[in-house]
Amino acid sequence: MNDIMSIRKFLTSDAVTNDRKIDPNSTAVAKVLLGDQDRTFYFKSLNGGEAVGNLFSTRAKIAAAMNIGESHIVQHLSNAIADPKPVKVAEKPAFRKNSIPVDLTSLPIPKYFPEDGGRYITAGVIIAEWEGVRNISFHRMMIAGKDKIAVRLVPRHLYTMHKAAKAAGKELKISICIGVRPEVLLAAAISVDYGTDELEIASSMCKASSKQPLEVGKCDNGLLVPADSDYVFEARITMKEMQEGPFVDITGTYDNVRSQPVIEVDKIWTSDRPLFHLLLPGGNEHYLFMGLPREPVMLKTVRQAVPRTHAVRLTEGGCCWLHGIVSITKNKPGDGMNAIMAAFTGHPSMKQVIIVDDDIDIFDDRQVEWAVATRFQADRMIRIEGAAGSSLDPSAEGTTWKVGIDATRPLNSLERKFRKATL
Repeated sequence: MNDIMSIRKFLTSDAVTNDRKIDPNSTAVAKVLLGDQDRTFYFKSLNGGEAVGNLFSTRAKIAAAMNIGESHIVQHLSNAIADPKPVKVAEKPAFRKNSIPVDLTSLPIPKYFPEDGGRYITAGVIIAEWEGVRNISFHRMMIAGKDKIAVRLVPRHLYTMHKAAKAAGKELKISICIGVRPEVLLAAAISVDYGTDELEIASSMCKASSKQPLEVGKCDNGLLVPADSDYVFEARITMKEMQEGPFVDITGTYDNVRSQPVIEVDKIWTSDRPLFHLLLPGGNEHYLFMGLPREPVMLKTVRQAVPRTHAVRLTEGGCCWLHGIVSITKNKPGDGMNAIMAAFTGHPSMKQVIIVDDDIDIFDDRQVEWAVATRFQADRMIRIEGAAGSSLDPSAEGTTWKVGIDATRPLNSLERKFRKATL
């Protein structure tokens, strides 16, 4: 294993160094990251600190960081969800090397887009515990002062914990981790049952690829967090609320302003030479860490309907959330239609899915469009009206239309008619 206890170990030689002194209230960071989303950018002086963006902005970079093949990511995730592994508690975790003054305004946290409500933490993972249940999840966090953050909570697990704590008249103790390995980021974005420990899912991925479980360390507030985090904030979700937003969401459009809970930060820990991870809102890295964890669920659901399901993909063009592709080999007539319905069950936020044969590379958009052009007729399309979709879709008005396209060959067709010529 790499001895560097930081996400710095994932910086490769082709990362581009930006030497300029960057004002965190400008939009300079987003301009750089948008310029080439496949390249990793190392910022030497963002508000005086070091930061990195586009670090895991391709499937290839995520796979390499986890020491697995790119085509194995979905199965790697699936295996970890099915078989979580215990974490290992480190006596001297790297994140506790330094304790710095609590002043969020002094950190390398940027404003990304002109109409953003403020400077945002975008790659922050929140760890919380309530009545013996631990949860780890992604949240956008707007800096609201030296020790205050407005956090966006959607009605899922952390929201449930905060609501229960409020009902008991208590603040919810949390730790915010920034600069964590991809296994932790992926686990934080997985939708699992309440009470499932996502740190153990991350540990399972670590053990499968490196033979070592995920190491964690204890904060002064008693919470266990990834030991090699670059930054750890010990904090509380209070009973106060404030306006949060606007902010650019996964579709690249501005999300609404809402009244959201206020976090108060009590302590900040850092590793040696910490790197602040910058996740570009509405960028490829945002797409992947939101969409990739949904693919194992889709794969499992479609396989229950069509046993010979080979791969699934949520596409970058569909924000890795709204559009998908599934590769199957049909056993019987109607398998294409069954795959469509199962895919929507596996990822209810999706509004378009294309089903293709196994000779089509679903990661090649041109091949997928070719399959639609040469193997699809509109009478093999499913249109579903009035379905629940994604609240992130700006075109949806309460409910959404869903479209399923069966771009597979007819089962008993003359194969030569549909096969692409090769040399």
